[in-house]
Amino acid sequence: MPDEELVHSERVYDGKLMKVRRDTIRVNKATGPVDATREIAELPSAVTVVPVDGEGNLLLVRQYRWAAETLMLEAPAGMLEAGEAPEPAAHRELREETGHAAESLTYLGGFWMAPGYSTEYMYCYLATGLRPDPLPADEDEDIETVPVAWDDIPRLIREGAIQDAKSIAALQLAYFLHAKS
Repeated sequence: MPDEELVHSERVYDGKLMKVRRDTIRVNKATGPVDATREIAELPSAVTVVPVDGEGNLLLVRQYRWAAETLMLEAPAGMLEAGEAPEPAAHRELREETGHAAESLTYLGGFWMAPGYSTEYMYCYLATGLRPDPLPADEDEDIETVPVAWDDIPRLIREGAIQDAKSIAALQLAYFLHAKS
């Protein structure tokens, strides 16, 4: 493991959803110390949910993503609110984005979204025992719920109909660990 230490850190951006800092670090290599710069996007942790309805379909969401400039098919997801634990956040996001509550959430695992430059960690859950129980959607989101058969997931990923990393990872975790169980 590399021997690294912080030399200096400065905040370069302080936004509503994220902050950015520039760290100068010293990497103590066998050939001697080397200073390097790291730009770090500080984001809260987030959740993504793979909801399975009573017919065995996954409830995905379709929404326009401004940064990607395209309409995307995704697993429901969202950031944890201040002081919120992952499981309650998963219940909340599921209700906000699909209009359904889950009788059961199963933790599938988690991953760093982009560990080279971001602090965001994603917790993934499988949601079953769904029943209608909507919460108001975020006012800046226009989301459509799309039922998708389990067996269509590999094809949709392969063909590029599902393109975002968190959805691909969460859907594959659910597919390989819990599909049709």
